[in-house]
Formats: sequence, structure tokens, C-alpha cells
Amino acid sequence: MNVGIIGLGLIGGSMAKSVKARTSHTVWGFDTDAETMTLARLCGAIDGALTEENLPQCDLILVAVCPGAAVEWVASHAEHIAQTAIVVDLCGVKRAVVEKIAPIAAQRGFAYIGGHPMAGLERGGFVNSSDHLYDGASMILTPDNRTDMQLLETLKAFFLDVGFANLTFSDPDEHDRIIAYTSQLAHIASSAYVKSPEAQKRRGFSAGSFRDMTRVARLDEKMWTELFLDNADHLTEELGILIGHLNEYLAALESRDADALRALLKEGRELKATAGGN
Repeated sequence: MNVGIIGLGLIGGSMAKSVKARTSHTVWGFDTDAETMTLARLCGAIDGALTEENLPQCDLILVAVCPGAAVEWVASHAEHIAQTAIVVDLCGVKRAVVEKIAPIAAQRGFAYIGGHPMAGLERGGFVNSSDHLYDGASMILTPDNRTDMQLLETLKAFFLDVGFANLTFSDPDEHDRIIAYTSQLAHIASSAYVKSPEAQKRRGFSAGSFRDMTRVARLDEKMWTELFLDNADHLTEELGILIGHLNEYLAALESRDADALRALLKEGRELKATAGGN
């Protein structure tokens, strides 16, 4: 296949490297940063630049930029996308992207499906991308009534080839509702947690729990602001639930109520055991 990748940051760059390392597909890439394009060519992550001339030859197009930019790119390049092509956006929210790209795809006749690779690092950019980023990860896809089984089989084979362990199917609203809890809330909690004055005095006093809590505070504030606002309804609901539970712990501590605190901690431990995961 000819694979076009728009955006060669952590997600798109890792996708390009994974495709070149594990398959025989041709990869054409595009990034607005000239240095990134140079690095991608030099290290062999792409075979060349994605242009208006070779865009019509792409069998699969992966759009790995922020939601607004993804919509803008598809809208401005739709006339050059072949009707036989498959377009997959890799954005971290789905409703704001799918509701705008899906009608364009239907009008122009090419296949489109929303996607979200469940993998990442606290540091972004092509320099941090890796051909192992997706090893064992889940790839979320949001099929609709235009999605046929052949398309899903093609994408399943592609994503498993580049390292993903499985595909997860969802609809845009379910995706955004769950991701508000599993990803976005964690980033907000981490960002707020490091704002304590004690964070600057921690040397010699921190171990794994501090590292785990603060890792994702190293976020790209421009990208995450867009993601948060695109999912503000679900995220504010989850944030309100978290604040409510934190207030329960605060009340137990302020009243020195050992029984209440012990019950809260036990409940958390048991819920974690039920939820499973790492």
C-alpha cells in the first residue's frame, strides 16, 4: 500500500517508523516543520514528502494532528483523495472530528473512520517517536453505517502488522465519555498535583508514586487545551466526581475520623481490584 501520514510528531512519527520497520508499505509524510521532515527522511521513517501530486495515489491516509487541524486538512485536500482511499484520523477526541470529516468523506466518496491509538509518552515530537510505541497497544476505531467489513479487515491487518495487540470498536460519544476518565482526567489531576509548593522541595523524598502521579504533567498545553475543550461536557462531569470524592477524604481527615478514612481507602482498593489493569 501507499500510506500517507499527515503530522510527524510522536503519534504520526511513530506510525511512520512502525510501518517502515515492519511492513513493505511505501510511506509519504507531511509535517509543517521543515526540520521534522528532514529528520524523517534521513532516518528512513518516510520514503518521501506527501504532496498534492502523490496524495491521489494513497491507499491509506493517517491524519495525526490536533482535531481542528485534522478537519481543516481533510476539508482542504478532499478533492485530491482517491475514492478508493481510506482516511483514518488519529485524534484524541472523536465527536468534534467525526461529525465534520464524515460528511466530507460521504460527499467525496472515500472511506473514513475515526481512530485513536491508545499509546503515548509525556514528551512529544518526532525526536521522541519510536517504532515500538504501539507494541501491545489497543487501537480504537469508530465505525459508522458507511463502514463495511472489508474496510475493517484491511485496517485490522494494517494495525496489527505495525504492533497493535487488538482493535477496540466504539462510537464517538462513548469514546469521548470513557477517554474523559481514562486519559484526560489523569492529565488534569497530574497538572494540578504538581502545583503544590512542596513539589519543589521533594528531592530525596519522592519515589514511584510521585513519579507516576506527575509523569503526564509534562504535557503539550496547546494540544491538551483543544482536546479538553472539545470534550468539556464529559470531562467536567468526571472532574466533578473526582472533586466530590476528594472532599470525602478531606472531611475524614479534618474530623480525624479513622473509621471513615479507613472505609474510603478500602473502597478504593476494592474498586481497583475489580477494575483490574496495572
